[in-house]
Amino acid sequence: MFVRTERLTLRRFTTADAEAFAAYRSDPDIARYQSWDAPLPLAEAVQKVEEFAQGDPAAPGWFQYAVDLDGVLIGDLGLNLDENLMQAELGFTLASAYQGRGYATEAVRGLLDDVFIERKLHRVSAECDARNTASARLLERVGFEQEGLRLSNSWFKGEWTDDLLFGLLRSDYLS
Repeated sequence: MFVRTERLTLRRFTTADAEAFAAYRSDPDIARYQSWDAPLPLAEAVQKVEEFAQGDPAAPGWFQYAVDLDGVLIGDLGLNLDENLMQAELGFTLASAYQGRGYATEAVRGLLDDVFIERKLHRVSAECDARNTASARLLERVGFEQEGLRLSNSWFKGEWTDDLLFGLLRSDYLS
């Protein structure tokens, strides 16, 4: 276990997570603004969770946290730790059955508490497709500021998309 919140545990992935992981990442509505395409075959999900399980959250690069509710995988958070170990980029995914109940907000806040209070990172950034209003609202809810809009910036799933850029400083999060 890495982080415990009131209702959730952010932990390392295990091979037992593969089926739930494949299920929510196969949902076209969940995949719409994400870097993968649905469906996610179970064999590929097994390979991904095994890869995630080997990650080191303290090493530069992406680390994927399993979001666990009472022993059930309900989503994941990705943290891309910079080489300087002082800043990171955040990503998140939550199964549709668990959306709208505050779980994503709670998970992100738990991870931000860890990186800003325990690990003392200076800054966390995030970006999302401008059409992904739910993700933008979540980022604002936990304290991120919209820092920019890149118009028609990304060629994504067959179309040009606008990117919203967000940032959060440790000093602002702790104030």
